[in-house]
Amino acid sequence: MQQKDEQQQNAPHKRRVRYSGTHPKNYREKYKEHNPEKYADTIEKVIKKGSTPAGMHISIMVKEILDFLQIKPGQIGLDATLGYGGHTKEMLKCLEGMGHIYGLDVDPIESAKTKARLEAQGFGEDVLTVRLQNFADIDQVTKDTGNKFDFILADLGVSSMQIDNPDRGFSYKVEGPLDLRMNPEKGMSAAQRLAEVDAEELMGMLVDNSDEPYAREITRAVINRRRKKLPIETTTQLKEVIEEALKFLPEKEYKETVKKSCQRTFQALRIDVNHEFEVLYTFLEKLPEVLAPGGRVAILTFHSGEDRLVKRSFKELQKAGIYSEVAADVIRPSAEECARNSRAKSTKMRWAIRAE
Repeated sequence: MQQKDEQQQNAPHKRRVRYSGTHPKNYREKYKEHNPEKYADTIEKVIKKGSTPAGMHISIMVKEILDFLQIKPGQIGLDATLGYGGHTKEMLKCLEGMGHIYGLDVDPIESAKTKARLEAQGFGEDVLTVRLQNFADIDQVTKDTGNKFDFILADLGVSSMQIDNPDRGFSYKVEGPLDLRMNPEKGMSAAQRLAEVDAEELMGMLVDNSDEPYAREITRAVINRRRKKLPIETTTQLKEVIEEALKFLPEKEYKETVKKSCQRTFQALRIDVNHEFEVLYTFLEKLPEVLAPGGRVAILTFHSGEDRLVKRSFKELQKAGIYSEVAADVIRPSAEECARNSRAKSTKMRWAIRAE
């Protein structure tokens, strides 16, 4: 013990990251935002401004989700997309220490942080099991545990921690490797995908995954850059390709169109490298067999392709008598929530109830 104390005393003092100006702008410089428990005042100020603190994720539509799920102590639930754990935490509170929630995530970096954070807040393994697993494999959880679920939540959005971290390559706004994988240890990165995809497949990807109106022009620009043996390995390089592709646009339209095409192109690539539509389709197919009779499921989607898949599945399974009731229409976040959290604006929620 004495030796440990001496080591701590002799350890070099780590100074905080220095930044120019009065406020940090770079993701790594925002050391207070990365420590929400320690700097609660700073976090509150950032959120009040309508921004999401670096390294955090603000859960969307929490009240609407809890109102629908009607969680009771003793129930067994599943958060199919654990993320930062905000929804999980609120659902765990409803259990009042009785029952259990399983949380799934494919991101080994963030799921480990979330598990530690929730444990520190009093939600240990007696009430929460975190599994590094794709939510397409929900049937495996039931097989392993013998439990069917009274409630299930799937939030299909990308967590803010992933979007804001330049090392993950999810945003065109900051320089970083063009990765876009939820699990950076598996599969092919977006840069690798762009290096080998042919023109027809790339154009189809941009249209099918994000309804990109300038898919042809962007595809041509990508292929031309490859012919010149110029790399597209970083977020900035892909943004430059899109800027070049849209140079023909009138000046007054150019800036805003480039921004939207960047968002759509990055979305299309992210969906592709993570096989998001295939995963969602499999998840929806397996849902009825893991829901207990009367069990409830709520799904948050963030673009039209996801919402169409969820809507079609719920309606078809209701006609087949598998779901007793489904949402007649999408539920949207309130204007107040969208003002507090701009990332909530595109959210749509649908729900279904398993027949008894």
